[in-house]
Amino acid sequence: MTRSSLTTPPPGAVPPVTQPGTPAPGTALDSHYSQCFGCGAGHPTGLHLKAATPDGATVEAEFTVGEAHQGAPRLAHGGVLAAAMDEVIGMSVYLFRKPYVTGRLETDYLLPVPVGTTLHLRAWCNGIMGRKAYLEAEGRIGAPDGPVAVRAAALFVEVNMEHFAKHGDVATIAAEHHDYEVNP
Repeated sequence: MTRSSLTTPPPGAVPPVTQPGTPAPGTALDSHYSQCFGCGAGHPTGLHLKAATPDGATVEAEFTVGEAHQGAPRLAHGGVLAAAMDEVIGMSVYLFRKPYVTGRLETDYLLPVPVGTTLHLRAWCNGIMGRKAYLEAEGRIGAPDGPVAVRAAALFVEVNMEHFAKHGDVATIAAEHHDYEVNP
């Protein structure tokens, strides 16, 4: 993975700590928002990622490239693949039980991904320093041990729920996030 110093954990970064309420190993993860392009079941052309944590520390998901996800004819659009990487990484920070947002995403494209291909995604955290989490993900073609088609490194930044209230829809946040308190 080619990555910058901005997505590389600095000296002193620590591994994530399991938080109370973290999903148990083998648990499927819910969508964070029904209309999310990445994981929302209600988005008509979204990725509809279904994710689980096999061990309570990493997240695995699958995504099948559909007709709506094309860039070049019959090939996945690079931006869609980047969105899939961002989403699986975003699902992995869910394990920290704190809200985070993407600060930076770096993506390496290694193989073309044809329409109809199922990508097996996996994401994990390499370290946390203050409000910053340093994460990676990979997407493999056809099987969890298939050839790597895409890799990503990311910096995510912890925010409070007021961030979403200030910049988003407070009523929707309150309706879909009962486990977080939102004070507009």
